[in-house]
Amino acid sequence: MTMLAKLKKELKTKAKSKRAKASMRYFKTGEGEYGEGDIFMGVTLLEQHRIAKKYKDLNLNDLNKLLTSKIHEHRLVALDILVHKYNRENGGNKRKLVNFYLRNTKRVNNWDLVDGSAPRILGNYLLDKDKSILYKLAKSTNLWERRISIMATSIFIRNNKFQDTFKISKILLNDDSDLIHKAVGWMLREIGKRSLEKEESFLKKYYQKMPRTMLRYAIEKFPEKRRQAYLKGEI
Repeated sequence: MTMLAKLKKELKTKAKSKRAKASMRYFKTGEGEYGEGDIFMGVTLLEQHRIAKKYKDLNLNDLNKLLTSKIHEHRLVALDILVHKYNRENGGNKRKLVNFYLRNTKRVNNWDLVDGSAPRILGNYLLDKDKSILYKLAKSTNLWERRISIMATSIFIRNNKFQDTFKISKILLNDDSDLIHKAVGWMLREIGKRSLEKEESFLKKYYQKMPRTMLRYAIEKFPEKRRQAYLKGEI
């Protein structure tokens, strides 16, 4: 039995139908919803991480096969393995893995897949490099590529580099997806944890143009009086 077949078999042994049904509701897999068509086995996140670590030497051809699967857990484990590989490599080998990731962005097609991979692979790699690919992704017609663009910047924020987050947030101000509103607001809030002054400087310019959800996420940790002032447009 191949390593890939063993991985799939092990995931299957951990599957629970009740959990799968709950996950399909939680990740909005119904017709017309953002996760339409996504299939869940019902494996816990802890088990998926454990299995990914166990099969971290799976080759890129097999990872590609997992990423093309309609089963959510297959794609999540593939991305988790890719993170493991990325962390073990350096230089040109990291670039190879980043290129693989970029070729597969349309398969990173739910918010948990994006949030668990974009910062740790793409964001980490671009920390000290040209970031033009993020601006290309921010203007994509694909929802998940746009989310990748803003979520990748979380690693920049942790390193006190805010400029790209602000620029991409501006591009995404008029996005029509609630998932983008939440992600942008979240990243602005993370900036505020490190520099409230810089977050508010951005908010004062754009808060009246922001979708309500984006603003609420951005100011979630503000003192109540200040939060209400933003919500009422009194800043």
